[in-house]
Amino acid sequence: LGFSDLEVLDNPEHHMEAIRVLRLYNKSQAFLDSIQFKDFTLADFTRPTPRRVVEVLSALINFLFYREEKVTLLQPIVSETPDYHERTLELKARMAQKEIADHELAEQMEEPMAQQLEADVNALQQKVQVYNKQQLALRAKAAVINDKKEEIHRKITQADFELTKHAQENSRLMSKLVKSPEKVQRALEEKKSARAKLKESEKIAMQNDQEKSAALEIRNKAHEKLTKQHSKIQDVHEQLVAAKTVEKEVKARKAKLNDESVSVMSFDAQIVDWQGKVHEMEERLKGKVKERNQIIADENQKLGALSSEIEGKLQCLEPREKKVEATIAKASNLCSEAASARTAATAEQQKIRAKFNNIVKAFNTYMDSVDPFLERVEEVGRQSAGEGASAPDQSAAVTTKTTPRASAMSKKSRARKRT
Repeated sequence: LGFSDLEVLDNPEHHMEAIRVLRLYNKSQAFLDSIQFKDFTLADFTRPTPRRVVEVLSALINFLFYREEKVTLLQPIVSETPDYHERTLELKARMAQKEIADHELAEQMEEPMAQQLEADVNALQQKVQVYNKQQLALRAKAAVINDKKEEIHRKITQADFELTKHAQENSRLMSKLVKSPEKVQRALEEKKSARAKLKESEKIAMQNDQEKSAALEIRNKAHEKLTKQHSKIQDVHEQLVAAKTVEKEVKARKAKLNDESVSVMSFDAQIVDWQGKVHEMEERLKGKVKERNQIIADENQKLGALSSEIEGKLQCLEPREKKVEATIAKASNLCSEAASARTAATAEQQKIRAKFNNIVKAFNTYMDSVDPFLERVEEVGRQSAGEGASAPDQSAAVTTKTTPRASAMSKKSRARKRT
């Protein structure tokens, strides 16, 4: 949409998506119109149906097939003029150069006019500066005039306010002026009569109030006397009730005293019995104390004997402890010697083992060097054993002497390999 169309809309930013869709629809419609597909609508673009989609796609496919056919037909003609594109570029370059030359010529021809216009523009700019200065001066004067105008307006408003104030004061004073003295006199007399009536009614009310207050005082005094009499009657009634309760309590306590006297007599008999039992328990306790003291004395004697025996045994055990300590010291020395001997033995054992390993390694290396020779000897012995049937007896004897040794050596090598 152009700027003129956007100015019509109140809020163009709210219609950005719709504008984009509408622009795409216009381009699509123009293209489809160019390929002779006329009934393309906005509904086909926003809410397409399967049938309409098939129609539009079929139109596009037909156009593509048609274009391909035309391109194939025109391809030989295009191939006959291979430098067409270069010619067009050359012509465009010439046209551009010609336009540039024409523009330069026109610029040269219009240069005096441009200089004249520049001079006019400079003069106009100077005039504009002068006018700007005049405008600033006029603005300053206008500001001063506006200030004076505001001051005058303020004074006018103040004067209007004072005028209205004086007018109100004048009207108030005019209202206070008496136009008819007779009416004023009549009003004063009416007010005096009303005041006299009010005073009389006030006196009557005061008298009634005094009478009522006197009656109220009499009533209050009578009420106080009645309350005092009532309180006295209540006190007497309470005293009667208390006397009755006291009589009941006295009777109950007398009955309790009789019961308690019987129980006291029984308690006296029990006390006598308990005193006899206490006397017996005291005698038993004294006997128990004597027995305990005797047992304690016996135990003390036994403890003294045991302590003397323990002291004697301790004296006998002291030399034994010394002997044990000496034996422990000897044992520790022997243990240290045994440990040192063990370490020395382990060191010797390690040395012997190292020597043995060296000997075994030397023996293995020797046997490795001797094995080929022994194998050759065995082979020679076998060959000689095979030839023994035709050879003389001396060669047989030689072979019989050599083969057992070779077999023994081979057995040793096999045993070494196994180990």
